[in-house]
Amino acid sequence: MMVESEAKELSEDIMLGAVVFAHDEIRKVIGAIIQLAEKAAKEPWEVAISDNSAIKAQLKDLVGKDIAAAYKLTDKSARSNALNAARDKARAAFADQDAQTQMVAIKTVKKVEADIVRTAILKDGQRIDGRTTTQVRPIEAVVGLLPRTHGSALFTRGETQSICTTTLGTKDAEQMIDGLEGLSYSNFMLHYNFPPYSVGEVGRFGAPSRRDTGHGKLAWRALQAVLPTKDEFPYTIRVVSDITESNGSSSMATVCGGALSMMDAGVPIKRPVSGIAMGLILEGKEFTVLSDILGDEDHLGDMDFKVAGTSEGITTMQMDIKVAGITREIFQAALEQAREGRAHILAEMTKALGTARTELSAHAPRIETITIDKSKIRDVIGTGGKVIREIVAETGAKVDIDDEGLIKISSSDLSQIEAAKNWILGIVEEPEVGKVYTGKVVNIVDFGAFVNFMGGKDGLVHVSEMRNERVEKPGDVVAEGQQVKVKVLEIDNRGKVRLSMRVVDQETGEELEDTRPPREPREPRGDRGDRRGPRGDRGGRDRGPRRERESGGGDPGHMPAFLKDD
Repeated sequence: MMVESEAKELSEDIMLGAVVFAHDEIRKVIGAIIQLAEKAAKEPWEVAISDNSAIKAQLKDLVGKDIAAAYKLTDKSARSNALNAARDKARAAFADQDAQTQMVAIKTVKKVEADIVRTAILKDGQRIDGRTTTQVRPIEAVVGLLPRTHGSALFTRGETQSICTTTLGTKDAEQMIDGLEGLSYSNFMLHYNFPPYSVGEVGRFGAPSRRDTGHGKLAWRALQAVLPTKDEFPYTIRVVSDITESNGSSSMATVCGGALSMMDAGVPIKRPVSGIAMGLILEGKEFTVLSDILGDEDHLGDMDFKVAGTSEGITTMQMDIKVAGITREIFQAALEQAREGRAHILAEMTKALGTARTELSAHAPRIETITIDKSKIRDVIGTGGKVIREIVAETGAKVDIDDEGLIKISSSDLSQIEAAKNWILGIVEEPEVGKVYTGKVVNIVDFGAFVNFMGGKDGLVHVSEMRNERVEKPGDVVAEGQQVKVKVLEIDNRGKVRLSMRVVDQETGEELEDTRPPREPREPRGDRGDRRGPRGDRGGRDRGPRRERESGGGDPGHMPAFLKDD
């Protein structure tokens, strides 16, 4: 039977209560199944159980001492070689028997091994590698061992070791999940790799097995509770755990290494997370709970109980039991012993790195977020995405916009982020009279130059506002594509912007004092008379026939008929 769980730093008492509550509810379902079976189930089969006690006694006399000696070897490789020698000895003793008897003998050797190991632990408190029941194997933790990654850690506990790397990405790197409840996206991924060489085997690398997927998901559940929100840390996070050697609980090594690698990458997790695997030897009412079990203690024991969490509480636990059931007392003892083990592991991890780094790796992308008004989203995107494509192409930064107006700008170069940010702000902000901006000359005309500033806004620098002295041709001062600094002089009621270059230092962008004397006011033109008088006498001036005016002279005889009468 198994228990799977996910929590957000809950205490041992609450987690125990949750399991007991679930068990009580399950008993109701089991009761209903029994009632149904009493009415509808067929009679159970009688399964004959063979008596192999004689073979077991023979094997115990033959290889019992060899097996006991093998399990006193603390080195896994030496222990494995000694056990294989004992098994070969047992196989040779039954070589002249029929195939069925040989198969029974091979299976019974495992039962002899289990009896020897379990008795030593339960009666003498003697574990395979010589530890006490509560002792955790030696731990070594190193961070930053891979210089090119965004974050890395090496976590070793006894003969179990994991190299964990953390990579930070942008929103477009999120994992797309097409699940039963529809399409969703996850910004945290954890992948667990268990190569054959980690347990001394030869095999090919292929797709992740069910075991790999399950171990990765268990570690994912352990770490997700301490992750920052997307608003606090707008990155996509991917953790990869490569197991280089394994002798018990590589998934909990992944939890420890994954937490350290994320802190090394600068992910502001709430607190570091550690994990431990607990075991159980149960005979009747006698039991012993084991901390940090080995692979053999998992195979020969009655429980594999993994618990992960922070100093504040549990984030996940997984239990696999191989007996008919365990009591609340056993569960409670295992939880308390696991809490002590986790605290010890956390202390060892803290020696390598206690909190997340405040600075991201130089190789990690930087992400800056800004929020704009929803009505301005289309201005930033442009027709067919023209504007946003231009921003990305010109600055080199990635730009993501959501439907709420949240914009994420990312790049490993801070200058690219700043350029894209200023461009976007220039599009969404309104120009202010008296403020200095940097713009680009986009068109030169006879009377001045049009300058694009604040992203999508254009203004006119009149030829008189280019320099304090007289400028004959605007092209003598500026060229198309040139970067210039301008001050907003006026915005009329139609939104047209009048700019000036002459009152801004083109090198520093500082505003200069206007030293040019103001223009003298024009003299009044006086009464210009009635301009709506008869043709030929507009305002007292005889302007002559139209044809003559147009040609500069001419014969009145050639005038049109409608003018002759005038």
